[in-house]
Amino acid sequence: MKIVHYPHPALRCQAKQISAIDKKIKLQIGEMFDLMYEAKGLGLAATQVALPFQLLVMNVSGDPDKKEHEFVYINPTLVERKGTMDGEEGCLSFPGLFQKVRRAKTVKIHAYNLLGEKVEVVASDLASRAWQHEIDHLNGVLFVDKLGIIGKLASRGALKELEEEFKFAQQRGEIPPETEIKALIDSLLSES
Repeated sequence: MKIVHYPHPALRCQAKQISAIDKKIKLQIGEMFDLMYEAKGLGLAATQVALPFQLLVMNVSGDPDKKEHEFVYINPTLVERKGTMDGEEGCLSFPGLFQKVRRAKTVKIHAYNLLGEKVEVVASDLASRAWQHEIDHLNGVLFVDKLGIIGKLASRGALKELEEEFKFAQQRGEIPPETEIKALIDSLLSES
C-alpha cells in the first residue's frame, strides 16, 4: 500500500460504501494510519491508497503519539455546512502543492465507527477543513477542483510536474498503465 499521487485514476474514483468491517479492512486501516503519519498528514481517504471504499482515517493533531485523536470513519456523509473560511490547504496526493481554498467553517457529518455504530460529528476550523477535504476524496473531488482562477493559474506548473512524474513512473514500470489501474479498481468494487 502507498499513497498515490495526482493524476492517478483512483483519485477520481467514486468510492463505494462499505457493508462489512472485516479483518482485511482493519489491517488496511492500520496501514493507512502508518502512511498518513509517515507523510505528516492529518487525514487520509481510502481512494488516496487506491482503495475505492468509503473509508477515511484522521488525526487532526497530526501526532502519532496522541492516539486519543485518532478516528476511523466509514461511509461518511456531510449533512450540514455553516459559515465560510479561507485557508491554505495541501494534500498528500499533491506533495508540495499548497493553495488557498474556501471551505465551510463548521460541518456536521454522519458516519459509522469501527464498531458499526452510527456517529454524528460536528467540526469547526481545521477539523472542518480536514473533514471536507477527505469526504471530497471519497467522491472523486480534489482540492485543486476547489481553487479560484488565481489558484488554478498558480498551480499549473506544479500539476504539470506531477503529471510528468506520473507518466515517467509508468514508463519505468513503477505504476501500471491506466487500463490496468482501472481494471484493478473495478475488481475491488465488484468483490465487496
